[in-house]
Amino acid sequence: MKKIFLGFLVMGSLIALSFKSVDTLEIGGTMPKADVKMLDVSGKEVAIKDMMQENGILVMFSCNTCPYVIKNEARIKAINQYALEHNVGVIILNSNEAYRTKDDSFEAMQAYAKTQKFNWNYVIDKNHEIADAFGANRTPECFLFNNQMTLVYHGAIDDSPADESIVKRVHLKEAINELIQGKEVTIKESRSVGCSIKRIK
Repeated sequence: MKKIFLGFLVMGSLIALSFKSVDTLEIGGTMPKADVKMLDVSGKEVAIKDMMQENGILVMFSCNTCPYVIKNEARIKAINQYALEHNVGVIILNSNEAYRTKDDSFEAMQAYAKTQKFNWNYVIDKNHEIADAFGANRTPECFLFNNQMTLVYHGAIDDSPADESIVKRVHLKEAINELIQGKEVTIKESRSVGCSIKRIK
């Protein structure tokens, strides 16, 4: 009986480890993998640092089909446009490597970007290299960096990802406002709500 119990204990530990989230980049941390080239829906190879603007850059992990991404489509476009209008660069990464031959294929990404009328880069994060380096786990999930590539905000777009009608604070917008005003970001982190990034095993 003792051996059986120990066996279950070891098995439970292994299962827990298999679902352990990757370590997330801490506020104040420096952007990793900024110069890694990724394939954009335009067919060009770009790096995050290439998208940096005067006031910084917004890096968002997203995809094509996650219900939370679809629910947040208007908000994603609005905040990205807001960032660009305030000289904050924008890049969206699709890290769903396990779905690369399915709904998150390059061709599906191109079609989605066209449908959504993206005017920012939407790239393949091959083998979820950047997601692993950032510790990103959800779609959508946002990382806002200043122009020194220092992380100043991480999390959701606002305080109600599931229901836009009850949004009280758009965390990311406020973070952008404080960033461009040279202020310290008041709310530096919030909980990202969405689908898990589909990593390869």
